[in-house]
Amino acid sequence: MPENDLIIVNAKVTTLDRQKPAAEAIAIRDGRFVIVGCEAEVRAAAPDATVIDVKGRRVIPGLIDSHTHVIRGGLNYNMELRWDGVPSLSDAMAMLKAQVERTPAPQWVRVVGGFTEHQFAEKRLPTIDELNAVAPDTPVFILHLYDRALLNAAALRVVGYNKDTPNPPGGEIVRDAAGNPSGLLLAQPNATILYSTLAKGPKLLPEYQINSTRHFMREINALGVTSVIDAGGGFQNYPDDYEIIEKLHAEGQMTVRVSYNLFTQKPKEEMTDFSSWVKQVSPGHGDDTYRHNGAGEMLVYSAADFEDFRVERPDMPPEMETDLEPVIRLLAENKWPWRLHATYDETISRALDVFEKVNRDIPLSGINWFFDHAETISDRSIDRTATLGGGIAVQHRMAYQGEYFVERYGAKAAERTPPIQKMLSAGVPVGAGTDATRVASYSPWVSLSWLVTSYTVGGMRLYPQANRLDRETALRLWTEANTWFSNEEGKKGQIKKGQLADLAVLSDDYFAVPEKDIVHLRSVLTVLGGKVVHGDGDYAPLAPELPAPMPDWSPVATFGGYFKTPETRQKLSVHCGCTNDCAVHGHDHAAALGTNVPVSDARTFWGAFGCGCWAV
Repeated sequence: MPENDLIIVNAKVTTLDRQKPAAEAIAIRDGRFVIVGCEAEVRAAAPDATVIDVKGRRVIPGLIDSHTHVIRGGLNYNMELRWDGVPSLSDAMAMLKAQVERTPAPQWVRVVGGFTEHQFAEKRLPTIDELNAVAPDTPVFILHLYDRALLNAAALRVVGYNKDTPNPPGGEIVRDAAGNPSGLLLAQPNATILYSTLAKGPKLLPEYQINSTRHFMREINALGVTSVIDAGGGFQNYPDDYEIIEKLHAEGQMTVRVSYNLFTQKPKEEMTDFSSWVKQVSPGHGDDTYRHNGAGEMLVYSAADFEDFRVERPDMPPEMETDLEPVIRLLAENKWPWRLHATYDETISRALDVFEKVNRDIPLSGINWFFDHAETISDRSIDRTATLGGGIAVQHRMAYQGEYFVERYGAKAAERTPPIQKMLSAGVPVGAGTDATRVASYSPWVSLSWLVTSYTVGGMRLYPQANRLDRETALRLWTEANTWFSNEEGKKGQIKKGQLADLAVLSDDYFAVPEKDIVHLRSVLTVLGGKVVHGDGDYAPLAPELPAPMPDWSPVATFGGYFKTPETRQKLSVHCGCTNDCAVHGHDHAAALGTNVPVSDARTFWGAFGCGCWAV
C-alpha cells in the first residue's frame, strides 16, 4: 500500500456487515475500506501506512442524518447561540446575557431551535421581562420548536411590529391589554410568522457564511456525522442559497457528504418551481460529496401539516389532492424521488390516495419516495406505503414535543408516535434523522437515545418496550438504512471492503454505556473518505486546522455548539488555559466577576468569563 494509506488498530469495530460484524483493525486506501479484520493482517498488508491506535475504543460507521437542514443551518450557525442540551434556564440566561454584552449593533442575539422548555430544570421558557432585563437595547429572538418565538422590546422595534400590525395568515402576534405586541409570536397553526420574522434580521457576509458552514460541518463531525440528506427548508431558495455550499464543494472543503432535496418556496407556484428544476438538475447529479437527491420535503403548501401539538391538528384543505397530483405526476415522469413532510395519518392517507392514483398510470417502482415524520401514521397507511415501495424517515421531534402530545392526546396515543417497530415489520425502509436545526437538535445521540429508551429530553418515557429499538437496530437506522433514502445503498453505511471509508471513533462505548449516557456520546476521531476531519483530545492534532469563527463576536467562539457535561469534557481531555481544570475553577471565574447567577455543576460560564475554554 502507498505511504499515505491509513490503518486503524486496537479497535472494537462494529461493522454492521452481517457477514463480518466485528473487527479489531481497518485499512483504508483511496478513500475506501480495503481490509477489515484482525490487526496482524491489516499491518502486514500496509506496512508503510499511517497508523492510528484508538486504544480499544468503539468504532462505528460514520453516522448519516436522513433529514436535516445543514445548508441553511450552515449559513446561520455562527450567528446563533445554541441551547442544545443546556440543562437549566438559569444557565441558558447566563449564556444569553454574556452574548448580549459582546454582540455589536445592529446584530441580534438569536437562539434558533434545538431545545425545549422541558429540558430545563425549571420547566419553563424565559419571560419577556427577563429578556428585556438582560437585553434592553440588543434585539433578542428565541425560536421554540414550531410553536412560538419570543422577542424582546428591542427586537419588536427593529422588526416594526406595533399596535397596527395585523396578524398574518396562520400566525398570531400576541398583544397586551392595550393592544400592543407583547413579544410573543404564535404559530396558528403554521410557523410562517416565526420564520418570516427571523428573516428580517441581519445576514452574515458571504465570507462569514463560508466560515460558518465550515464550523457547522465540523460541529456535526464532532458528533460522528459524516453524511446528511438536506431536506431544503423555508427561505432556502435554489440556486441562490446553495452558492456557499457549492463553493465549499468546488474548493474541496466539505467535511460532510451532502445529498440535497429541492424545497418549493411559493404557495400556488409549486408546479412552476418543479417544472423548472427538472430541466436544470437530475437526481444523482454531482459526486459522492455533494449530489442532488430529488424533491421535497415541501411538495405543495396545501399538504403541509405542521406538527405544533399545542394546537389542534390542522385539516388539510379540500384542494390538497388537486394541487399534489400534478406535482407527483411530473416527478414520477422524470424519475425524481421525493419526500413529503407529513405528521398526521389524516394527511398521509390522503397523500397515498394521490400516489396510488399516479402509480396506476406511471409505475412508481424504482423511485425511492418517502414520508418524513409520520408520528401518527396508521397500520393501514404503513401497509399501503409498503405496497407502493415507499419509505419512512423518522426524526426525534417527539423527544422535544412528547409532553405536549401527551397533554393533548393522552399517554396511550403517544405510545406509537411513530410506530417504528410496525414499520420495520411491514418491510418499509426506515431511516432516522434529526430535523435540525430549527426544531430538534442536530445531535444524532439525542435521536439514538430516544430510539433506544423512548425518553424525551425532559425525562418522560413515551413508548412501551414493544416500540423501542435495540442499540444495533437503532444504529442501523442511522447508517446502513439511511443509504436507501439517498439511493446510495452499498456505497456507505457499513465498515466493509469497497465502501466509502467514513467512520467515527466514540468517546465511550455505545453498546456498553448505561442508557442514560447514550445522549452524551461524541466522536473523538471522525474520518471521511479516509481523511481525518475531526479529532478531540489526543487525536486533535490529526484534524486539519479550522479558522477561528467569524465574526469575532460569534457565539460559537465563546460557547461552541452542543452542550458538553463536565464528564464529557473530562473524557475528551478538554481543559482551558487556566492553571487548573475548569471543572474545578468554574465557580471561581463567576465569583471573580461578581456574578451571582447560579452555574450548574460549575461549567456554564467557562468561556463566558474570558479563559477561552468553552470553545476549546
